[in-house]
This record gives sequence, structure tokens and C-alpha cells, in this order.
Amino acid sequence: MIKPRTQVPSLDVNLIGGGRFSLADAKPEYMTMLVFYRGHHCPVCRKSLQQLQTKLADFEALGIKAVAISANTQELAEKTKQDWKIADVSLGYGLSTAKAREWGLFISKGISDSEPAEFSEPGVFLVRPDGTLYASTIQTMPFARPDFEDLLGGLKFIKDKDYPARGEA
Repeated sequence: MIKPRTQVPSLDVNLIGGGRFSLADAKPEYMTMLVFYRGHHCPVCRKSLQQLQTKLADFEALGIKAVAISANTQELAEKTKQDWKIADVSLGYGLSTAKAREWGLFISKGISDSEPAEFSEPGVFLVRPDGTLYASTIQTMPFARPDFEDLLGGLKFIKDKDYPARGEA
């Protein structure tokens, strides 16, 4: 478990459309939001990332850079971006199981032909520019993930009040 106010692990993944996302090089004005999702096979992830697409400009206005990441192959990630109509969401792919575990994500084995053999369950991490964790939420299955509109409201409050990270004890 990564505690708030402590350094997070490194993260470097390929992005759809070319280039790479490196957390060390992200340099957000306020925070980086890492949205780990299960993959193209997940209809709940589809709904979640489509909601992120509608709120992305609001997160950016707060100084928050968002990137969504999965273990999908490049081909599946490209299909995700196109099928889900999430043109503005930065989409990383190729997350290894070892790296997912390093971030504390739960790993599932596929139970149908539509699922990969192994993939990470969802998680959202808010990381400060200095590489320390502000907050996280991790799920063991596709349900019960944060609503991006609610998260946006909370982050506005946090920024306005300079509210400290909690859960560090």
C-alpha cells in the first residue's frame, strides 16, 4: 500500500498516438491523475472513461493532468480510444502485472474469452508534482469507482482550502 505523502513508484508507458507518458516528466501545475482501468473488455471502464472525457477540460483548468492506463496491447488501446469516443483522454497501454502490483492494484485472471489472461483492476491515484501521493482509491472489481464529477468537486475544495493529504498515519 502506498501511503499519502510518500513517494509513488515510477511509471512509464507508451501512449496511443505516439510518445510516452513518464510520471517523472509529467510536470503538472497541480497534480497528475492516474486512472488505471481494466481494458477494452470492460463496459464499466467504458462508462467511466467516457465520463472522464466530458470532465477533462475541468480537470485541466484546475491544473490536473489525467492519463488512463491499462495492460491492453497497442491494438486494443487504439480500439478503445476509437470505440469509446474518448479522443482527448491520454491513453497509456502495456502496463505490466509487476508494475500494477507495485502500485498496489489488484490483479484478476480472465474468466471469459473476451478478457485478457491477466489484467489489473481499477484504481485512481492523485500525485503531486514532487512525486508524492495525495490520494488514491483502488477497487478489487469494476464497480464502486469514483465518480469524476464528484472527484472534481472535491479537488476544487482541496485546492481552494489547501487541504492536506490524509491517511498518512
